[in-house]
Amino acid sequence: MKLQLWSIGKLHDDSLKKAIDDFTKRLNNYYTAQWLIIPSVKNASALTETELKKQEGKIVLSKLTKEDFLVLLDETGKQLTSAELAEFIQQKAVTNIRSIIFLIGGAYGVSDEAKQRAGFMWSLSKLVFPHMIARLILAEQLYRACTILRNEKYHHV
Repeated sequence: MKLQLWSIGKLHDDSLKKAIDDFTKRLNNYYTAQWLIIPSVKNASALTETELKKQEGKIVLSKLTKEDFLVLLDETGKQLTSAELAEFIQQKAVTNIRSIIFLIGGAYGVSDEAKQRAGFMWSLSKLVFPHMIARLILAEQLYRACTILRNEKYHHV
C-alpha cells in the first residue's frame, strides 16, 4: 500500500523541510510514502473563495484514480488518537487498498466535490495550523501510527 501526502500550496518551507523529509523517510520503512505539492492556482488572488476551491478541487479530482482512497484533512473531520489512526491504516491495508491519499486542502479548504469524493475526513485538531506545520504533523503522525502497528518504542502511552 502507498501513502501519498498531497498538499495544495507552496513547496516545503526550508525551516520545516528537513523535519518533514526526515519523517517521510522514516515512513518509507513501512509503506511507500511520497509528497505531491500541488501549486496554487494561477491568479488565485483574483478569484473568489468559492471559485478558487472549485479550481483546486478540479485539479485534485483529475489526479485521483478510482482505486485511490482519499482522506481529506479538514477542521470539520473526525479527530483520532494516534492509536486510532494506526488502526485506520491497518484496516485499509487489509482491505487491499493500493493507495491512501492524505490531502491538505488550499487556504480556504476544498470544494464540495472533493469533500464528496473523500472516503474519510480527518481533523488533526480543533486548532487551525499553517500548511507547513500541518504537513509536519501529518508525516509525524503517520510514522507514529506505523510504529504503533509494529509495537516499536517510539510511541509512549
